[in-house]
Amino acid sequence: MKIGITCYPTYGGSGVVATELGIELAASGHEVHFITYSQPFRLDGRDQNIHFHEVSVSNYPLFEYPPYDLALATRMSDVATYYQLDLLHVHYAIPHSISAYLARQMLLPHHRHLPFVTTLHGTDITLVGIDHSYLPITRFGIDQSDGVTAISSYLREKTIEEFHTSREIEVIPNFVNCDVYTPLSEAARAEGRARYAAPGEKILVHLSNFRPVKRAVDVVRTFSRIAKEVPAQLLLIGDGPDRSAAEWLAQRRHIRDRVHFLGKQSSVSEILPLADLMLMPSEMESFGLAALEAMACRVPTIATRVGGVPELVEDGVNGRLLPVGDVDGMARAAIEILSDPAQHEALAAAARHTAQQRFCASKIIPQYEKFYERILERAAAPLP
Repeated sequence: MKIGITCYPTYGGSGVVATELGIELAASGHEVHFITYSQPFRLDGRDQNIHFHEVSVSNYPLFEYPPYDLALATRMSDVATYYQLDLLHVHYAIPHSISAYLARQMLLPHHRHLPFVTTLHGTDITLVGIDHSYLPITRFGIDQSDGVTAISSYLREKTIEEFHTSREIEVIPNFVNCDVYTPLSEAARAEGRARYAAPGEKILVHLSNFRPVKRAVDVVRTFSRIAKEVPAQLLLIGDGPDRSAAEWLAQRRHIRDRVHFLGKQSSVSEILPLADLMLMPSEMESFGLAALEAMACRVPTIATRVGGVPELVEDGVNGRLLPVGDVDGMARAAIEILSDPAQHEALAAAARHTAQQRFCASKIIPQYEKFYERILERAAAPLP
């Protein structure tokens, strides 16, 4: 198949999933065309089946806000025509599904129906979509899509509830390449850990875009309690608006020398296996991709019991779940796990097993392929 993919080319979960999906599809022999305003950060361009098409927006003085959605629709139409795409797959409803709809309409005079699939990722529904400024057009984009997927059962139910839509939404969960996100050898892990921790110290990790919903400050609060009981270091991967607040708190709590702000990293699969625990105290997660990536590396997660997280993390089996804001509870759970090698080993093994059995790319990518095939068959069927 020839597939066009549009996403936000950033460090957010939707962009990561869309990029990894394109990479996996290309590895399976499909021709993948990314259409967006800059190259996705995890895309290295080495696969000959992957192509990138930049969307440029004119800075005409009349436009206070450059009309990216219109420029995107035009580029989608052009790429689809020139490369004879079979379908478009857009990630994050606003504005991508509307741009795809416009591109499809632009091609109709040429007697061609270009189907498009919309994947819902979370805040496009739970935050942006339910804003009354965007709710009607978000609903329209969902209803006009040839196919809709959601990354968790929670998000599917939330979409149906908030948008009162009766259309079919298929759950295809996020995934991880279990051959890339994998435990390191004992020697490689020891060498990597030595860059951040002394022998005998534990390593905790947090990965996010540091938006308020991720509660990065709670990570530092939790770690400051853990550090009083367990010799440990904290690795913070990512960047965003709450980074300065987290830095300030680390300095105020006198743990600045034990908290490492690593910024944005393109190869998190090389860092995550160094850790003993992942902390994910988010206010909302429609899935919890960071937790899955850690779990694939045999790193159990202490997370909040929100959204779609319980579909991934099973409390006491492959990680721990606590209420939002329960910093003391998260710290106690971490101290208990880090102080009990047998418990930590059981959780770590179960975390890796969960990733391998339920969320490996080898299991999820075929679900997308079958979904595409159904969409294409439906689009090719003659009207009744």
